[in-house]
Amino acid sequence: MSAEIIDGERIAKEIRSELRERVQALGARGVTPGLAVVLVGERPASVTYVRLKQRDCAQDGIACEVFRLPDTASQQEIIDTVRRINADPRWHGLIVQTPLPDHVDEDAVMAELDPAKDADGLHPLSQGRLLAGLPAFFPATPHGVQQLLVRSGHAPDGQHVVICGRSNLVGKPLAALLVQKRAGANATVTICHTGTADLAEHTRRADIVVAAMGRVKAITAEMVRPGTVVIDVGTNAIPDASKKSGQRLVGDVDFTSVREVAGAITPVPGGVGPMTRAMLLWNAVLAAEGGPR
Repeated sequence: MSAEIIDGERIAKEIRSELRERVQALGARGVTPGLAVVLVGERPASVTYVRLKQRDCAQDGIACEVFRLPDTASQQEIIDTVRRINADPRWHGLIVQTPLPDHVDEDAVMAELDPAKDADGLHPLSQGRLLAGLPAFFPATPHGVQQLLVRSGHAPDGQHVVICGRSNLVGKPLAALLVQKRAGANATVTICHTGTADLAEHTRRADIVVAAMGRVKAITAEMVRPGTVVIDVGTNAIPDASKKSGQRLVGDVDFTSVREVAGAITPVPGGVGPMTRAMLLWNAVLAAEGGPR
């Protein structure tokens, strides 16, 4: 029997409906949540993602402005833009769209974010508070994965979660989030990566597998125990002559084969992607409400 398809589009709509109620409550107090986005250069994927963020904000009553800088902008110019937004009370949340150009030190830029406006949860203070279990802005993709699991009836509590990937954007913060002693977490977490000797040995022991490796078909059917929940964070463009663009998006999981083994699985697109955008808006609204507490 094929796996249950976890519908990220549906769950994201549910979350955004809840957010609109919170936005209305803020409006009754004379507050309009504001999200500022710093976009450097014209990478197609980044431009598309930022456009979707703008659309989502407009639909949900959140003010949004994109601060565009050329690909040639210096690191100091980017930092100066971040500092101006930090000082502007119109903007409750701020994100710097990554990746930044190669000549820019991303860590140096992220360190300049006002932690109270850190809508992507990437400031070192936010990351440290997350690991310590203190109130913090959660990074959007890890938070989206957690909400997908909880709201689809596959809560990680008491489960063995194997995360494939150790990036600062997904793998490490997701592990920090799911290991916390609280409802919707309380998982036993294993992180696998390029240095893991036998990846399949670990994934076959998992109740939940999260694929965030950035590699097509990194997770195949023989690597998954029957009934496992599989969350695919990957977004990889592959050639497809049937598409107008000449390519299509696939994840890190061999979806066709794995869905015949797994108990539940997220599709790409339509799984984690919509959740990432929804949780970014969550953070913008939370910042307007006064921040994590």
